[in-house]
Amino acid sequence: MKSVSFMETAEGLAKDAGAIMRKNFGLAMKKEWKDHRSPVTETDIAINDMVLKAIKKRYPDHSILSEEGDDFSEKSEYVWICDPVDGTHNFSHGIPTATFALALVRSGQPILSVVLDPFLERLFSAEKGKGAFLNGHQIHVNKNAGLKKTVIGCGKTKKVRNLFPFMDETYDYGVSFITGLSIHYMCALVAAGEFSAAIFGGTSAHDMTAGKVLVEEAGGKVTDIFGGMPERFDRDMQGQLCSNGLLHDELLAIMDRTSPRQ
Repeated sequence: MKSVSFMETAEGLAKDAGAIMRKNFGLAMKKEWKDHRSPVTETDIAINDMVLKAIKKRYPDHSILSEEGDDFSEKSEYVWICDPVDGTHNFSHGIPTATFALALVRSGQPILSVVLDPFLERLFSAEKGKGAFLNGHQIHVNKNAGLKKTVIGCGKTKKVRNLFPFMDETYDYGVSFITGLSIHYMCALVAAGEFSAAIFGGTSAHDMTAGKVLVEEAGGKVTDIFGGMPERFDRDMQGQLCSNGLLHDELLAIMDRTSPRQ
């Protein structure tokens, strides 16, 4: 029996998740609220269950860290980190900009990831040391060295540090901000050269880990939003800055000046 690589597993799960997302997508979607800001749909739960069952069947010694329920063990060498529907707000209100995201971490360090836009059938993938790809074609970050006329994605703007003053100042420098997308989609667009950076001010690993390997394998740079490097990517983190690398230090300097630690 032919063995299946980790990447083949990840891409297969992404395609299965995409089929569920497309089938269930529409207006007037039933949703519940985990808290006053976070909706969850039947699609989130269905994809989450599908990933849990598939991983445990194929890799019984691996564990899973996922947004909608997991099987996580700190003792596991390999941990799969899943966001079943990243951008549930958009998805649940009939806006087709959500993604499925999955990463594999070994001993706390990401070694591969996939991010799928199921509506445009864009499958972003990366494996450590092997490059980043969009539907099998290699992608790279852009070469923008200045803030003027560049695009930056931003999500979760107040949890770790207040990013609104940072956004105000960089807007005056000529930056155009896009918010409200799936954070994984914004990271994927950094990897593809469309965005120059993506900033996430949350803490959850399932929102950030897939973006790290994807952007780095496309030639970019990834740190937390204070410029540090998390020791592990299967634990909570202090936000994330993904960039083309050329703007990274300048963006951190502006953040330090305008948006100090809370």
